[in-house]
Amino acid sequence: MAVVVVGGHSRNLGKTSVVEGLIRALPGMHWTAMKITQFGHGQCSADGEACGCAVPDHPVAVSEERDPATGTDTARFLAAGAVRSLWVRTRQGELAEAMPRIRKELAEAENTIVESNSLLRFLQPDLYLSVLNPAVEDFKDSARLYLDRADAVLVPAGELGQPLWRGTSLRLLQGTQVLAMQPPEYVTAATVAFVRQRLGI
Repeated sequence: MAVVVVGGHSRNLGKTSVVEGLIRALPGMHWTAMKITQFGHGQCSADGEACGCAVPDHPVAVSEERDPATGTDTARFLAAGAVRSLWVRTRQGELAEAMPRIRKELAEAENTIVESNSLLRFLQPDLYLSVLNPAVEDFKDSARLYLDRADAVLVPAGELGQPLWRGTSLRLLQGTQVLAMQPPEYVTAATVAFVRQRLGI
């Protein structure tokens, strides 16, 4: 059983597209896909806007996507070939409340791919990929905290150059594999080869 985590330093970088691309490129993994969203003060951490992900009566909600045609991120995972697709929602800072359910899902899955940075606080995945864009200044604390744990970073054009990030040292990425992310594909043959090699498949 392999656990792959895909994170990123901000929103709208292509994290969902990377997860989708890996599912499509490696169908033999029979992925269970999971998206983790944290919310607070009526806003969603995914895009900073008010949304319907908040669960007022419970600290945690887990829903399974069953329709690959709805257009949601979890539907995209199903459409790409995931065996199951789950959306985990928690309040900001309360992901620990969801960990028993997440661990149960991980234990029952053949292989799991998760879109999240915060999950790294609770487990060591077999592979952690971080999606970065040097032209986007915003850098989430959760991404900065775990940046030095990335096995590889996916960057447009495959170069870090001179990022606009403030307070984030490139020394955290010293020795880390840098892979090109070429939209609209996002996942290149080199990335697939890297994932295969690291997972031993």
